[in-house]
Amino acid sequence: MVVILQRNVLVKLKKQKSALLGLAIIIIFVCAGIFAPVVAPHDPYAVDLTQKLLKPCGEFPLGTDQLGRCILSRLIYGVRTSLVTAMIATALILALGVPLGMIAGYVGGWLDNFIMRLADIASTFPSTLLALAVVGVWGPSIVNIMFVFVVLWWAPFARIVRSMVIKLKEKEFVLAAIASGSSRTSIILRHITLNAISPIIVLATLRIAAVIMHVAGFSFIGLGAQPPTADWGVMLSDSRQYLTSQPLMLLWPGLAITLAVLAFNLFGEGLNDALIPSSGDMAVVKEGDGQNG
Repeated sequence: MVVILQRNVLVKLKKQKSALLGLAIIIIFVCAGIFAPVVAPHDPYAVDLTQKLLKPCGEFPLGTDQLGRCILSRLIYGVRTSLVTAMIATALILALGVPLGMIAGYVGGWLDNFIMRLADIASTFPSTLLALAVVGVWGPSIVNIMFVFVVLWWAPFARIVRSMVIKLKEKEFVLAAIASGSSRTSIILRHITLNAISPIIVLATLRIAAVIMHVAGFSFIGLGAQPPTADWGVMLSDSRQYLTSQPLMLLWPGLAITLAVLAFNLFGEGLNDALIPSSGDMAVVKEGDGQNG
């Protein structure tokens, strides 16, 4: 927080119009998810075959699906599934990748080589192949897909943190802390982590967008959330057979996914410009994110 305040990040962020737009969309989605029982006009799981495949009308603003369920209500409740899954998965990825990157960069030696070789394996292993293996053993579910994300996607965070730690541990303020007798834990938490947090925040924001997109994709092919869960990917899957007769069924969840991913990408790019200086006048310097697909 000291680094953020010193560099007037909020002032810089206000100048990023696209980032503010992305933040506004994110806030709308978050509020819709939190207040879904109040905002949603109908029960997203209520089946009424007499109302199936209705076009948008006053009672059902976005129409109904093949089971007569309100599409708008299912979209609103789908925010909970998509955002909660993305945020939990990203938090778990951070919890694994950041400490491993810290250890690799600060300790070095054989431990650094071992962690980086694990990162190489995680970066090159296809996520879809691992998802198929996990689903084949444990069955399709959001939890199992989250496990795949955590196992494979910690590597970019570990690489960035490692590179930052290697540079920061040679800085004068870290050497001064070592000379003054500060413990290794204190140096890592108080000096290195605060100065390395900027690229972590940026990559985490962009990673949330990637998780949202991949969760929807896995749910679409039947590996993630399962019917009748109110999930955007499930809604896309349900609408495939009605593509020609009811194209709006496909449009709404697709638009929701696009807006969510776009919002986090815009906000992440704005944070990148605001948090990471280009002049190099701070301890933090911009690194390649090393993201894997």
